[in-house]
Amino acid sequence: MLDEVDAPLDDHNVERFCDLLTEMTKMTDTRFVIITHNPITMARMNRLFGVTMAERGVSQLVSVDLETAAKFRDVA
Repeated sequence: MLDEVDAPLDDHNVERFCDLLTEMTKMTDTRFVIITHNPITMARMNRLFGVTMAERGVSQLVSVDLETAAKFRDVA
């Protein structure tokens, strides 16, 4: 689990960090949980999890598979 490790990085180093994670997942079959607010990092992930509050006091967990979402986008 990596919590906001990309926060102090500039965009170039965020890309390098994401490249490193991609390499490590391919070489070791490891999965990482990354907590981030960085849009570059989020765009490079396979799945996003988030919490939304559609109405006051009611939280809902949201999960998006980015590969499936891209397929829906390409069809539309």
